[in-house]
Amino acid sequence: MSYTYDFYRQSADYLLKKCVTPPEIGIILGSGLGHFASQIENPIAVPYSDIPNFLLSTAIGHAGQMILGTVVGKRVVCMAGRFHHYEGYDFEQLAIPVRVLKLLGIRALILTNAAGAVNMGYRAGDIMVVSDHIKLMGASPMRGPNVDEFGPRFFDMCSAYTPSLRKLALELSERSPLTVHEGVYFFMPGPQYETPAEIRAIRALGGDAVGMSTVTEALTASHCGLPLLALSVMTNMAAGVLDVPLTSEEVMETANAIEGPFTEYVKDIISHI
Repeated sequence: MSYTYDFYRQSADYLLKKCVTPPEIGIILGSGLGHFASQIENPIAVPYSDIPNFLLSTAIGHAGQMILGTVVGKRVVCMAGRFHHYEGYDFEQLAIPVRVLKLLGIRALILTNAAGAVNMGYRAGDIMVVSDHIKLMGASPMRGPNVDEFGPRFFDMCSAYTPSLRKLALELSERSPLTVHEGVYFFMPGPQYETPAEIRAIRALGGDAVGMSTVTEALTASHCGLPLLALSVMTNMAAGVLDVPLTSEEVMETANAIEGPFTEYVKDIISHI
């Protein structure tokens, strides 16, 4: 497959025909965090299966549709469901969603995810504003011929998680009932949860939370110059922290428990971007 600029343009042009005015802000929702999508006003929902050259979401808790509309007066495009390497996608394929959002004209991207809490000071239900990430395995979504229209072959990652957006999110957290931290997200491929030994290693390396998404999207956003904010919901304590097995049911239960305040928190952030 040749991922040329025109490949992504076909997806974007299809979506632009669905909306009256191009979106300003892009949002990608993680596992169990789909409640936010119900807050979009005047929604236009487009199944991923209808979008040319797009991917299909198979993960639990992912609706699999692009929603165009408004939130707190801002024009948004929301991906209700994302894609993961463990679903069988190559890392190069995982660049598709963010590149399409870039071509829709967004000026900022918000990523959300469900993550395991590695930092012993975190608790299930807490939120982490991602300041940086660690990815020690797998290819880059920028592997292969560079698409110059998006960005350079080699690109800086020092401010991938935009400092001004992180500052905004932390300031606004003071008027939220949620407990909000700032920390480092550690990428693991999944779909299995990590072993207790892996979690000890992740903690020693400086990871505060661990998950199976977000990093490929962050890399793609950085490559194409998109301001980025990433928010992790601690849906469980990581393996070995508590003497209980990890389950997807626990992830969904915690996400559902905080969906109200988390949605309001994200809306508050959007209103200030």
